[in-house]
Amino acid sequence: MKTTRWFTPFSTALMAGLLLILTACGGNEKAPTAATPATTVDPGQAPATPGVTDDEIVLGSHTDLSGSIAIWGVGSINGARMRFDDANDAGGIQGRKIRFVVEDTQYKVPRAIQAANKLINRDHIFAMVLALGTPTNNAVLTQQLRAGVPNMFPLTGARAMAEPYSDLKFTQRGIYYDEIRAGVRYFAEEMGKEKPCVIYQDSDYGQEILEGATDQLAAMGSKLVGTSAHKPDEIEFTSSIIRLRDAGCDVVYMGTVHRDTILVLEAARKMGFGATFVGNNAAYGQVIADQTSGSGEGYHAFVHMAKIYKDDDLPDAVTTWWQDYESRFGAEPGIPAMEGYRAADLIVLALTRAGRDLTRESFIRAMESIDDYQDIFGYRIVFGPGDHKGVDESVLSVVENGRWKTLATTIGY
Repeated sequence: MKTTRWFTPFSTALMAGLLLILTACGGNEKAPTAATPATTVDPGQAPATPGVTDDEIVLGSHTDLSGSIAIWGVGSINGARMRFDDANDAGGIQGRKIRFVVEDTQYKVPRAIQAANKLINRDHIFAMVLALGTPTNNAVLTQQLRAGVPNMFPLTGARAMAEPYSDLKFTQRGIYYDEIRAGVRYFAEEMGKEKPCVIYQDSDYGQEILEGATDQLAAMGSKLVGTSAHKPDEIEFTSSIIRLRDAGCDVVYMGTVHRDTILVLEAARKMGFGATFVGNNAAYGQVIADQTSGSGEGYHAFVHMAKIYKDDDLPDAVTTWWQDYESRFGAEPGIPAMEGYRAADLIVLALTRAGRDLTRESFIRAMESIDDYQDIFGYRIVFGPGDHKGVDESVLSVVENGRWKTLATTIGY
């Protein structure tokens, strides 16, 4: 058992494939973080092992740096760059420096397809790292895997990131479907919640939350008493709350992200709807706890890494990391930065173990050899042959007095 100590699809796969061909190399906007290196490998001179030359290893990412979930994209990329820069400053990996090419998708599927095409076919990346979003990952994953490009630690808990099993897929966070099933069981058995509901985005991500809750309730001989679906860009939730209130919901599971989570909680506060709201990593962040109206108070989330605060009794390594992050980026690090840093640290470790004769196969075997890793934040990650999930449990966190408080409860799935 792995333990934790502390704490929206495109039309069809065919269309995605066609767009990968038709949109080659276009629309490469620069990220609002550190400038992405412009150097690329000539398609006619691709290295024998893509992304590996005598003096560099090229990694890539498609993420949101200026769209609706940029809070995740910017923080995670900054955290990863921090670790890669440190590795480069120390001389690189077996004499090679890491070049990290990042493309901004604004959390839009067509832009993700375009970005992935560039990264795979023009930059010849060795691996994709921290690709952000369920619909964006789903839109490019088939073509990416067909090209032999590993998908390392995507910022989504979609089932497709781990199932069906592939040597090229590695995750370091909970799978939404498994996580919500464990959450439904916990709130029913331990908290006595008998009238569950789901509010969710009408997207790949939201559907997985709905399916997980529905399937777990069916296994328990129960069912949802109400649901409400909305578009990802919806801003008005009065009718949704009325629907859930009239259904008598005492717990509401949320297939939402930061923005719609805040709007749903605010609508519930204004209408005096006192159900318990429960989210996950995609709807977890200090911005929810910071709501001056207090709408975030009592909101729960199951997470694989819990929010830390500067005035916590932090280990020395975390204090140093925190100060370094603030110095480099002029902002406090959050969960995205923690996740990005850990992803990069795992990759640096595997690249080092793989040795100078680096191939994707040797990298995968090296990653599978990481069977007892603990990050600086106190969390364990375990991989092995045929086991690329990394974690199989989450902790329950709740907003109290404007801060996230990690409860003692750890749920397995």
